[in-house]
Amino acid sequence: MKGIIVSLLLVAGLLTFFVPGPWDWRAGAAEAARPVAARPVDDAAALEAKRQQLAEKEATLKAKEEALKKLSASLDARVAELNAAKKGIEGALVAKKKQDDERYKRMIKIYKSLKPDAAGALLNKLDEKMVIEMLNQMDQKTAVKLIPFITQPRVLEWTRITLRGN
Repeated sequence: MKGIIVSLLLVAGLLTFFVPGPWDWRAGAAEAARPVAARPVDDAAALEAKRQQLAEKEATLKAKEEALKKLSASLDARVAELNAAKKGIEGALVAKKKQDDERYKRMIKIYKSLKPDAAGALLNKLDEKMVIEMLNQMDQKTAVKLIPFITQPRVLEWTRITLRGN
């Protein structure tokens, strides 16, 4: 009988060694090994989900890039339009300045033909800015003749502005 018990124990020991079961420490390792076999399917699904997310993000980014390109083109067109308007305004200002200079020159000729005391009396009745501009455009000889007949504060202001370079 002792031999039968020993044989049974030996068979039970061999079974535990070769056949994993809940009593075997290797059973946990076998169960841990099972999800590894299932992981490639899960990993593939996760990778596919990640690919889809990246594709969606890429599509969103492309849409935003296109919107930004449209805005950039719109802004460039607007800048070009504003630059054209600026050039137009600058041209108009140059033309107006030239026209104003011509008017001042004609008026200076008229004042130059008057006697200095009469011209000075008329200049004293004009706006200070006009008088200063006219004096700036006059030749030195004419200005020297008119200065004694223009009020002293105007002559001093003209001198200050001329020396400051304004």
